[in-house]
Amino acid sequence: MARQQERARRTRAALVESAAIEFAKRGYAAASVNTILEGSNATKGAMYFHFQSKEELARAVLQAGVEQFTALTERWTRRNDLDPFEALHCLVVDLAELFRTNVIVQAEFRLIIEPEFYADVQSGGSQVWGATARQFALRAQKEGLLREGVDTEKFTRVLAASLAGQRYMADLTELRGDLADLFEESLEVVLAAMASEQWHEKFARQGWPECRSELPEL
Repeated sequence: MARQQERARRTRAALVESAAIEFAKRGYAAASVNTILEGSNATKGAMYFHFQSKEELARAVLQAGVEQFTALTERWTRRNDLDPFEALHCLVVDLAELFRTNVIVQAEFRLIIEPEFYADVQSGGSQVWGATARQFALRAQKEGLLREGVDTEKFTRVLAASLAGQRYMADLTELRGDLADLFEESLEVVLAAMASEQWHEKFARQGWPECRSELPEL
């Protein structure tokens, strides 16, 4: 029984990964179930044992993406040795690395903008890391690291829009390898407008600390 369960778990994981590769490359509508099956070495019967439809398989990819984002945000919210903007910087740098290297995350980003999944935006990965960015902004406000009168919702909204725009432009201009630099650029522009003089003075002296996680790699 245990061996069968492990085999079933591996088959499901292989299907999700193969589907992510196909969705990231072609999007939802053009994705081929046969290509997914070939990539996973699974039979059509095995696929429909785990997933009733291509849509259900795509939703499993979306959920796997959310789990990746959740693990990432937890990595940096647990850090007490960084100020909130330093932790946010490490978060966006790691986020860029996920977008660059993780096919599950790439597929989530592609799927979430397709008509079949518009409703999932409200529970997608952007909501996970966006909520964490808002949490860091609230911490910064309490610690006097934002300029007086800065709206934390505006801070989060402008940053999220800039990161999303950088992500799209990286694909259009073939700059995906430079995504961490682009994300860092977006954060620094927002902070230039909204961070306190106290924080800017510290940043001018020290710059960004190295982002070393205390948690295992994703």
